[in-house]
Amino acid sequence: MTIHTTHPFADPEPGRDPVRRLRGRLGGAVTLWTAGEGADRAGLTVSSLMVAHGEPGRVLALLDPDADLTDALEETGRAVVQLLRWRHRDLAEVFAGLAPAPGGPFRQATFTPTAWGPRLDGAEGWAGVRLESATEVGWSRLVTCVVEETHLEPAPDAAAAAGDASAAADAPLVHRRGRYGRG
Repeated sequence: MTIHTTHPFADPEPGRDPVRRLRGRLGGAVTLWTAGEGADRAGLTVSSLMVAHGEPGRVLALLDPDADLTDALEETGRAVVQLLRWRHRDLAEVFAGLAPAPGGPFRQATFTPTAWGPRLDGAEGWAGVRLESATEVGWSRLVTCVVEETHLEPAPDAAAAAGDASAAADAPLVHRRGRYGRG
């Protein structure tokens, strides 16, 4: 076995896409988007998103146009957007298609059905969203979704600031420069 100091499958330095490298340096919170029900459930790990405040609020995200989640969202018009924590990093890898998922990705955690799709049990927060529009942007599908319902747990980060080590160990999951980290 060889230990690499860099990613073994990364393109050589001169061939790397500069726009992708810029996006990777911005980083972002990692969310799990899920839609559908029963055997038609789909999910995708997403960090290219933003929340727009307003009446009603909206979530805008860049999705892979070839992902099953994108198809499910466009077919059902609804999805659940879950905020992931450090403890969910393996699940994020599964839904990103980067880790094996014996029996499928939804067997790797417990999900509860909602009007918007499957909701990850134990997620710090989640929103039920309705698709408002979708359009091609670059190599992605830009979706604008109306926030219909939100559920947020008390922020464990306040406990971390007060010295609670268990809360600090479960910080928000972020993605930056191709790696997961604690927010």
